[in-house]
Amino acid sequence: MGLDLTDLRLFLLVVEAGSITHGAERAHLALASASARIRGLEDELGVALLERERRGVRPTSAGRALAQQARAVLRQVENLRGELGGYAGGVRGQVRLLSNTAALTEFLPEALSAFLTAHPEVDVELEERLSHEIVQAVAEGRAEVGLVADTVELGALETFAFQEDRLVVVMARGHPLAARRTVVFAEVLDEPFVGLGEGSALQEHLAWHAARLGRRPRYRVRLRSFDALCRMVERGVGVGVIPEAAARRCQRSMAIRRVALSDAWATRRLILCVRDHAALSVQARLLVDALRADGSSRGGRG
Repeated sequence: MGLDLTDLRLFLLVVEAGSITHGAERAHLALASASARIRGLEDELGVALLERERRGVRPTSAGRALAQQARAVLRQVENLRGELGGYAGGVRGQVRLLSNTAALTEFLPEALSAFLTAHPEVDVELEERLSHEIVQAVAEGRAEVGLVADTVELGALETFAFQEDRLVVVMARGHPLAARRTVVFAEVLDEPFVGLGEGSALQEHLAWHAARLGRRPRYRVRLRSFDALCRMVERGVGVGVIPEAAARRCQRSMAIRRVALSDAWATRRLILCVRDHAALSVQARLLVDALRADGSSRGGRG
């Protein structure tokens, strides 16, 4: 067979994105080139790999089988690259890391920048996802490392403590609830909210807990960062729910107050998860070990 690694990587990206267009973008290929490569794969194998639908594509039975084997092949290639890189004085390769919102924005930047500086030959493909989506992706081999909240079922994955993440409500200093030490989530659902953009893992988490109460937060505006969110809160636009680490940082330069959420689900531990630490590529093991060491140096707390 005339299969090559570029075709296999592209096919996996298309399957994961559910779209040839988005898969091509992630692979940094023109749509026409990506479409031709997918057709070439199907011609080479003599079987349809994707079902084309109005809103994207989904793999056929043969496509799912190819995706499973492609992941195994690419994982072995990364392992080989890492092992041989050691003989050349460096560990060259890429690690796919999926993270929830809190870890991605508040805890990973410092730890990840230190790792990337120490290992210039290792690249990290970082993507924000919901915790339950991350667990599934790691279990299925679509990502090597995940950072999730301990509120999800982790199944048979191998796990390591990373940080503690507490959610708090942020509000303007003159807000009626600003003098409180704690508040329950149900108490603030009548307030106008400032939140993160659609698709944010944290916003999905809050929406789920609101739905359990038969409620839905009313967002006046959605923004791209905790800093922008807190600027709006400072002006009295609404309240927000963010990690305590972000709130502490923003309080240094903004006239806002933070009030702890007393709901049990608001205090979460961030967990590193992998399928099998011993079976990870060399570069993935280096990343996991570096993140574990960073978490330990901070006492596992945010």
